[in-house]
Amino acid sequence: MSNAKERKHAKKMRNQPTNVTLSSGFVADRGGKHHNGGGKTFQARKHEPYSGTSQQRQTKMTHHAPPEPDVNEQSCSKVMFKKKGGWKAGSEGTSQEIPKYITASTFAQARAAEISTMLKAVTQKSSNSLVFQTLPRHMRRRAMSHNVKRLPRRLQEIAQKEAEKAVHQKKEHSRNKCHKARRCHINRTLEFNRRQKKNIWLETHIWHAKRFHMVKKWGYCLGERPTAKSHRACYRAMTDRCLLQDLSYYCCLELKGKEEEILKALSPMCSVDTGLTFAAVHCLSGKRQGSLVLYRANKYPREMLGPVTFIWKSERTPGGASESRQLWIWLHPTLKQDILEEIKAVCQCTEPIKSAVCIPDPPLTPSQEKSPMELPEEKIGRKRKRKDDGENGNPIKKVIGDGTRDPHQPYSWISPATGIIISDLTMEMNRFRLIGPLSHSILTEALKAAFVHTEGEDTEKTPHHWWIETCKNPDSVSLHHRQEAIFKLLGGITSPAEIPAGTILGLTVGDPRINLPQKRSTVLPNPEKCQDNEEVRQLLLEGVPVECTHSFIWNQAICKSVTENKISDQDLNRKRSELLVPGSQLVLGPSESKIPILLIQQPGKVTGDDRRGWGSGWDVLLPKGWGMAFWIPFIYRGARVGGLKEAIVHSQYKRSPHIPGDFPDCPAGILFAEEQAKTLLEKYERRPPAKRPNYVKLGTLAPFCCPWEQLTRDWELRVQAQEELSVASCPGGEESDLRRDDVPCAPLPEMTRQLSDEVGSSLNDSSEPEGVMDTECPAQAGTGWVTGEDRLLCVLRSRPSLKQLSAWCGPSAGDGRVARRAPGREQQELTREACLAILDRFPRALVWVSLSLLRKGSPEPHTMICVPTKEDFLQLSRDRLYCGPQESKHSDPFKSKIREEKEKKKIEKRKNRGHAVSEGLVGEDSAAGRQALTLGLWSGPLPVVTSHCCRVLLGFVTQGDFSMAVGCGEALGFVSLTGLLDMLSSQPAAERGLVLLRPPASLQYRFARIAIEV
Repeated sequence: MSNAKERKHAKKMRNQPTNVTLSSGFVADRGGKHHNGGGKTFQARKHEPYSGTSQQRQTKMTHHAPPEPDVNEQSCSKVMFKKKGGWKAGSEGTSQEIPKYITASTFAQARAAEISTMLKAVTQKSSNSLVFQTLPRHMRRRAMSHNVKRLPRRLQEIAQKEAEKAVHQKKEHSRNKCHKARRCHINRTLEFNRRQKKNIWLETHIWHAKRFHMVKKWGYCLGERPTAKSHRACYRAMTDRCLLQDLSYYCCLELKGKEEEILKALSPMCSVDTGLTFAAVHCLSGKRQGSLVLYRANKYPREMLGPVTFIWKSERTPGGASESRQLWIWLHPTLKQDILEEIKAVCQCTEPIKSAVCIPDPPLTPSQEKSPMELPEEKIGRKRKRKDDGENGNPIKKVIGDGTRDPHQPYSWISPATGIIISDLTMEMNRFRLIGPLSHSILTEALKAAFVHTEGEDTEKTPHHWWIETCKNPDSVSLHHRQEAIFKLLGGITSPAEIPAGTILGLTVGDPRINLPQKRSTVLPNPEKCQDNEEVRQLLLEGVPVECTHSFIWNQAICKSVTENKISDQDLNRKRSELLVPGSQLVLGPSESKIPILLIQQPGKVTGDDRRGWGSGWDVLLPKGWGMAFWIPFIYRGARVGGLKEAIVHSQYKRSPHIPGDFPDCPAGILFAEEQAKTLLEKYERRPPAKRPNYVKLGTLAPFCCPWEQLTRDWELRVQAQEELSVASCPGGEESDLRRDDVPCAPLPEMTRQLSDEVGSSLNDSSEPEGVMDTECPAQAGTGWVTGEDRLLCVLRSRPSLKQLSAWCGPSAGDGRVARRAPGREQQELTREACLAILDRFPRALVWVSLSLLRKGSPEPHTMICVPTKEDFLQLSRDRLYCGPQESKHSDPFKSKIREEKEKKKIEKRKNRGHAVSEGLVGEDSAAGRQALTLGLWSGPLPVVTSHCCRVLLGFVTQGDFSMAVGCGEALGFVSLTGLLDMLSSQPAAERGLVLLRPPASLQYRFARIAIEV
């Protein structure tokens, strides 16, 4: 206790000067070894005899006068003695230590020093807090920080001195900078260029970043969804108005060469069985845009690379097949690398071209190529004057296009054998998509055809020499007028779906910033333009003529000139402010920019019988650097902007697969599925076990991914086992008659139930797994036709086969809402031979299907598509409001193992507390070798997925939600081709096409109708 008291006392006296420290008490306690100014201790002075006369004593005192004040000063205060209760004043010390006489002057000086030290300690604050922060909370006021008079009077003087310090003074802002420039401490252009090194920014990135949730995908920084609630508003825009999207992140590959060589090289990568190819007549002439699916050379129907769209440049002289042609292939960025390598292989383009036209001049050289060694030469901490453009080099340029490109890396390749040149034009053009019926009105209002220069105008100072040369050619001027007339006709067409799919229109327009309205408004179609005349009817029937598809955007030199000679917004606003009448039309004359663009019609929904043409619109291709100049005028005419989420909704309502998630046989689709499963798993593990579903008890084997390979393999083994079982139950002589009979290939329901019990018995018997389960045993038990390269997973894209399946999926009788068209003359009946003919060509194949719920329910991704039983159909026929059966809860065989592992970890942790570090590392390695178990998820290889639940699994849903277009839940997904044929052949004709849907986190099955739209 005494030591604590000593430390507390020492802490209090640490700031006191030595001449006023009350150390006499401590000296007395420590043996009195503290010396005074005369060099003798207090005890020596105490025991010194005072003998002699008073005069002698006076002389003696005078002799010791210099050291005496310190003795008196130290002994005048109360003496503290260390007793049991702490430091206390004692009578013994008082009688022994107080001197009998003092010197007044020295005593006053010592007390003055104490008083000054005390005042200094009071006035000088020992913390970093301000004066008003030392007040009690009930005395504080909001304005104390800047109004001294709010403080108490005794503290106002101190607060005034604090406010006068330089730290609390406001910094004087430079008057030659605006408010935005003062907020930015560095050059914003330089900072933006630096931030684009890892992820490419689109030209509309800054606009999106202020209004959208941004995500980093595929090497780009893209807007995912608006920050405002706009899901329903975006659907209304796609349906009734206009939705705008920036698709500039799509990649473009250019092929130059002879038409015959290009078609010969690309023909092995596509198949006529899937639809049109690069050699389609309308597409080859440059009149229409085509779309197809690319495969590795001669690998159809497997090893798919991805879907693409393509455009041929129109021929100036029709019939000249030997002339050089240009082909643009547009594809998703996730597909670019695989498709580019395959095209280079089939075209034999191995030699790179270093000086290619498509390689952009690196605009970041003046700013970002500045070496770090040059920066310290400038004085840091001082304001640097803004250097003019002509003083010390070029100004900092904004990155336009692909800022991540390496100038030394080739982006063009040539083939010595065929002469084909492949160029990568990624980010060399902007691509905007307008969806909705108001696309025509917005395009015709925002864009105006460029004015044709006459001979009398002064065109010497204009930088657009390419347009001046074009205007000198009468044929080019005539073609420009024809394109302008067709463009104006678009304003009289109510919907883009009325125009032939993939129509292309070339045009040269003026600067759209000049016609920008002062306020944002919604453009409505003009009834006067909507007239049924001969020109409109011809446009709707035949489309745009081939000559009018010509555009200067195909010329890279012209595009580069248009980008470099763009008038800046600052100069444009300055000229607008110099107008005599504010708000009047700005006329730039020959100095106005001329921009070549290309308009491409997007057909929208082209499959099925309902809502044909929904989601149609136009794509606008324009040179780089002009993105925001076109983006803002479109928005000011009433276009609503959507992001990646709206693109998924658009494809879902069109019932078309979305890239890359709906392409499971594509490398990009497989990678997307793995990343999505990893993200969902991390999100699942972040929640505690009591707040997340137990998928093992719900009977969901794969809640975050779709095991397509295992699904197709299990169905193949299941059908094979059914055939063996049916052959074993029949006499040997009747086998050939059974195969020749035109009966469905499905066995009896009793036989199917018996087979499902046999296949699922292995899972039920091994309900207590040993950590690793052998799922390859069923495959090894089958025959040899299961193995081999031909058994790889593929998606059925053969149009004849899809049409056949579409006719089989529809019921033969029923109400008008669910009835499908009956098989036509060329369609076959659902027989065993027809099923085997499809399965022989496409074993282990998946089929893209659309599902519509009969009753309530909203499907979600990874929802299971199951086959209903006869009892389900019987219950549905009795009660039309019957929702569906329910899955019984499963047992969790991993719960006990997880508990055992936790107990083992606790025991090991207790044992390893006192062990060496090496032993702990060995224990960690052994624990990491074992597979971690997660409560609620199936661990180890999956068992047979088809017969794990009470209803046989048919497929999975990849997209699903409540559809505002239909008013019920709709879903899109894939099913096994083998399972689909088996289900259709076993269902009654009136109920054919009915399936059951069950979400991963639910036990309730719901009825839905399956359809295949071609």
